[in-house]
Amino acid sequence: MGKIIFYEDRNFQGRCYECSSDCADLHSYFSRCNSIRVESGCWVLYERPNYMGHQYVLTRGEYPEYQRWMGYNDSIKSCRCIKNVYGDTYKIRLYERPDFGGQMVEHTEDCPSVQDAFRLREVNSCVVMDGAWAFYEQPNYRGRQYFLERGEYRKHTDWGASTPIVGSFRRITDF
Repeated sequence: MGKIIFYEDRNFQGRCYECSSDCADLHSYFSRCNSIRVESGCWVLYERPNYMGHQYVLTRGEYPEYQRWMGYNDSIKSCRCIKNVYGDTYKIRLYERPDFGGQMVEHTEDCPSVQDAFRLREVNSCVVMDGAWAFYEQPNYRGRQYFLERGEYRKHTDWGASTPIVGSFRRITDF
């Protein structure tokens, strides 16, 4: 598994909680989260309990304030350790329309701009063939994040997005 430490205050100060497994409700361990140390593994953090709300994908490293993980606020209420990050094979298929319709592109590397690479403005469905991936609403890995693991996503709401706009995506690796 992995190990992550949540701190209530910035710069790893204040009350802290160490976690090494998935947790659907973190509210009893801390009231706010302003800094994080990911000591091992890769994690998806959620703004609300039960793996709901904004998602944040974090890899090993130090995050002294919530803006460093592109957080919108200091609310982290659930987390999951990502399990598919240790292989060296990554493959994803993106579809222009829901239910795997329209133009399809297959990719195995990070993509800083979906528009530039594929001339797609929207990704309405996808299949993660290998590895784990993060979608971002804006180019260059900015904006809201969405975690995707191996499986089929017939529509954008299946990965938690409110719109089908994907500006960039990258492989989640434990380097």
